[in-house]
Amino acid sequence: MATDIPKIIENLLAVYDPDGKRIIVVGGGGGQFIEYGRRAAQVLSLDSDAEAIRLLRENLKKTGLEDRFTPLLGDFLEARLSGDAVLFEFCLHEMSDPRAAVRHAQTMAPDIIVLDHWPDSEWSYYTAESEKVAASWAALESFPLREKKKHDGVHLFNNYDELYNKVKSQGDVSLARIEKFRPRMNIIIPVSYGIALI
Repeated sequence: MATDIPKIIENLLAVYDPDGKRIIVVGGGGGQFIEYGRRAAQVLSLDSDAEAIRLLRENLKKTGLEDRFTPLLGDFLEARLSGDAVLFEFCLHEMSDPRAAVRHAQTMAPDIIVLDHWPDSEWSYYTAESEKVAASWAALESFPLREKKKHDGVHLFNNYDELYNKVKSQGDVSLARIEKFRPRMNIIIPVSYGIALI
């Protein structure tokens, strides 16, 4: 899967400057977006998935960012951390109560950044997450947003198997929706995402 990750990071940095700051990242396991951490003083990267934390550690080692990041395995809603900002990394829509998650984040830091799929994203349709994504952005409207911006990108899969492996954990609805891509190669799916600052 190819996505313009440097562009996503650039868009994120245009909204929030992490220079010299302590950032608490929620859903940061895997380490796809860790390059912004070069500018932060410290990043506490919290994820509830042990495999994602393992991948994060691997990526930190490859990029030489081990000294900037502290990987933490745990439940965000039970975490008691403090920093300058909390960044929800493509995960607010997965929270059972996005509004409560943001309120909890506000007990940890003065700045809250949300990087997540956009409600009308074609990708959210294929992952069967459209309703959850719409609900999370609706929840954000109850907070004073200093900035909110939509961006467009694409996911590129060489073949159906790559796409299948990416979405298989999303369940039967998602698998049924991607079935039409089975005979195709070089599959391009538009991905819209948004960045909000509270």
